[in-house]
Formats: sequence, structure tokens, C-alpha cells
Amino acid sequence: MLDVSETRTPVENAVMKALEDVIDPELGVDMVNLGLIYHVKVEEQICQVDMTLTTMGCPLGNLLDDAITDAVTSVDGVEHCQINLIWEPAWHMGMMTRFAKVALGIHE
Repeated sequence: MLDVSETRTPVENAVMKALEDVIDPELGVDMVNLGLIYHVKVEEQICQVDMTLTTMGCPLGNLLDDAITDAVTSVDGVEHCQINLIWEPAWHMGMMTRFAKVALGIHE
């Protein structure tokens, strides 16, 4: 299930904001607007991030993991980041925000 902002704590909202600085190097748009961040949960200064990639076997996975960890742990109240790479639900272009679609020249 995808994350709903109304159910996030202030720290989790700050994490999502920080993740907007993590740019997918292939597409040039941030992970949040691409719809690749499915859920964040912060408990006891540990943030769990459920995310996916646009394709399985993405060669940039490790680079993105490092950038995500750096962004998440930059938030006050977060000391550690655990990334869970998931494939369900499968990512599709409909998960992108309007901002991402405009940035990529996708017209609906």
C-alpha cells in the first residue's frame, strides 16, 4: 500500500521532503515525484523506507541507496535508515506526480 501523507508524523514528513533531493540519475527527477518511495516509517530514530525502482536490475541501486540513506539520516530525529526494495505494487508511470510528468515531457 502506498503512503498517505495524512498518516505521517512530522518527522516522516521531513523525511519525505528530504527524499525530494534524491534525484534518479537516469531520469533527472526526484524519487518522491517519480512515485518510487512507497512508504516511510520512523520509530526510535530508525527510518524504514519502502521503495521500488523503475526496472528490476537497475544498475544504479547502490548509488540510490547511499543517496537515500544520506537524505534520511540528515533529518533531525533519524539516526539510521533501513531500505526495503519491493516490487509490489509494480511501479508504473501513473504513479508519477504531475510535476514529474511535465519534467519528463509526458502528456496525459
